[in-house]
Amino acid sequence: MSKPIIELKSVGKSFKSADGSARSVLEGVDFRLAEGEIVSLLGQSGSGKSTMLRIMAGLINADAGEVRYRDQPLYGPARGVSMVFQSFALFPWLTVQGNVELGLEARGVAPAERERRAEAAIKLIGLAGFEGALPRELSGGMRQRVGIARALVVEPEVLLMDEAFSALDVLTGERLREDILELWASRAMPTKAILVVSHNIEEAVLMADRVLIFASDPGRVRFQLAVQLPRPRNPDSVEVRQLIDEVYALMTAGSGRPGRTAEEPAPLQLAERLPEADIGRMEGLLEMLAGEDFHGRADLPRLAEETELTDDELLPLAQALSLLGLAQLAEGDLHITALGKRYVEGEHALRQELFGQQLLAHVPLAAHIRHSLEQEASGELPEEPFLRLLSESLDAAEAERVLRTAIEWGRHGEVFEYNYTTGLIHLPEGEEDSEPGG
Repeated sequence: MSKPIIELKSVGKSFKSADGSARSVLEGVDFRLAEGEIVSLLGQSGSGKSTMLRIMAGLINADAGEVRYRDQPLYGPARGVSMVFQSFALFPWLTVQGNVELGLEARGVAPAERERRAEAAIKLIGLAGFEGALPRELSGGMRQRVGIARALVVEPEVLLMDEAFSALDVLTGERLREDILELWASRAMPTKAILVVSHNIEEAVLMADRVLIFASDPGRVRFQLAVQLPRPRNPDSVEVRQLIDEVYALMTAGSGRPGRTAEEPAPLQLAERLPEADIGRMEGLLEMLAGEDFHGRADLPRLAEETELTDDELLPLAQALSLLGLAQLAEGDLHITALGKRYVEGEHALRQELFGQQLLAHVPLAAHIRHSLEQEASGELPEEPFLRLLSESLDAAEAERVLRTAIEWGRHGEVFEYNYTTGLIHLPEGEEDSEPGG
């Protein structure tokens, strides 16, 4: 491999939790971005991928480890690094030309040179003729092109793309991705290395020379896969489909709880993040899996195609079914368990009973909420203590999301109820008057 442009050695980063304690976001991250390569980074939301990019750009400092740019310690913003964000982050009162010139103006480039270089970048990214347009007059794809032109105008060695295509519709995202790859292949842009954070497994395989898979809590590189196919790559080719299958398998490795039977998945930790999975979608996926098209087993890429779910939607559903023992994940395949078959075949009441039983057995947060309610004479408690508990390990937004998921699952399994007016969690109707601890 070529000498790295950016290198991270044992990098760690923590942020303050609501109670003032440190919450580890990154830990022991080792990573090299070398000249001449495109790397894709996959991982769950909240796993620290965006934090890693900001450390690489010098926008925030690491708390531990070492960050080097061109073999020199990086202590502040790196002039040779540019970022493109998911949100277009354009100034609405500035024209396309004005938005693209901003980075050059901040660097003290003379007006005439700013104008020349901005016009060249705008033309390069396919927006010639729109220099005087305001952001509100552009489509989403065109606004993202402005963001890319603004990143390229400073002639960066490294381009960091943080979910740059995810806010766009599928066809617009594909077109923009292909244009970036064409610019890369033709060497029409000065960039020597690209790191792409994505939730789209196919996108990662089509773009990258290496695919990294991030673990969560704390974030770190879990797996690495080299992609040695020449670009452009045909998404329907056997080689690409095999690689996509392999990445799905790596993304879900461990979700099936190795060492246990499918009926006995390992429980999460009390304040661990739950998959963001809607009950209705979970049931729909389980019913599809049990149907005649799949006969109880399917590989995830085919499920994504049949359900028209994105990877970011499908993977949490599969992980939730695995967590609850209704299905099992193994080597990128999802197959229904005996308990899952009982669930699909059961009436609504049986489904609720099985769901509640598995929830209490395998989701400690739900079991903790239920136990706490049983200790209260009133059978009800405010949500705040549970949010505080989650905030010891998760940021405020993620703590809120995890509690909402636990409440939704708890209500479906008739483990507890929630009053949306008062914000109180309470035992199901008819159980409130039972003796504490009973």
